[in-house]
Amino acid sequence: MENFIHWNIDPIMLKLGPLQIHWYGLIFATGLLGGFYITEWMAKREGKDTKDLEPLFLYIVIGMVVGARLAHCLFYDFNYYAKHPLEILYIWKGGLASHGGFLGVILALYLYSKKYKTFSLSWLLSRGSIVAMFIATFIRIGNFFNSELVGKKSDFSFAVVFDRVDNFPRHAVVLYESFSYFLIFLILLFLYKKLSYQKFTKIAFGLVLILGFGARVFLEQFKTTQSEFVKEYSLLLSMGQILSLPFIAIGIILLIKGLKSDKLSS
Repeated sequence: MENFIHWNIDPIMLKLGPLQIHWYGLIFATGLLGGFYITEWMAKREGKDTKDLEPLFLYIVIGMVVGARLAHCLFYDFNYYAKHPLEILYIWKGGLASHGGFLGVILALYLYSKKYKTFSLSWLLSRGSIVAMFIATFIRIGNFFNSELVGKKSDFSFAVVFDRVDNFPRHAVVLYESFSYFLIFLILLFLYKKLSYQKFTKIAFGLVLILGFGARVFLEQFKTTQSEFVKEYSLLLSMGQILSLPFIAIGIILLIKGLKSDKLSS
């Protein structure tokens, strides 16, 4: 047991009387701030006015949190929240589903594009694909600091014992996800700088759906079962995999459509 990495970080970084600063919140905020500056950099690079970027991130945060919370309550623990509907509002107790957060952000971008005409929805979705992978990288690091979404038991030398959970060495699957999302971020950033703005706009959103949710489907095999629905019916796929497959299918359609339209316009 002593050969494995032991992880026992207190999720609360600092206590100042009644005020508590959590590692997750700090890391999440760092990701959002970095995402803001990346978006600002892209907008300036393309000669766009950046005055409307601040409300954009307010839309994103609200959409992400509301969508993630509702998806968790609906797909991961519906029976409990159906009996305790008021607890849907207790987001400080945890329980956020990334698939719902992603849908919430898409809706937020749509609403934002309708109110603010500076950026089109296609621009927001394509450039937002880069930012989404950057922020997702930090979210999974935050999950690691919370010792949550732990992986299945493992005897690999790089397995982690989450002392706040139990005494078994497990896959640090959230770190696998974090690394995967950061790699996808780098790929998208490379394509953004390499391709014309028009071509990137046509393929980026479909590509991020395929790569991001494809990574999720693969890495779910290392996670413990999170959904009561999956446990109850002993499904072959995890809820994360089930929810990811439609995103991948849509991504393939959008990518093919984008590549075809690019050939027609060239």
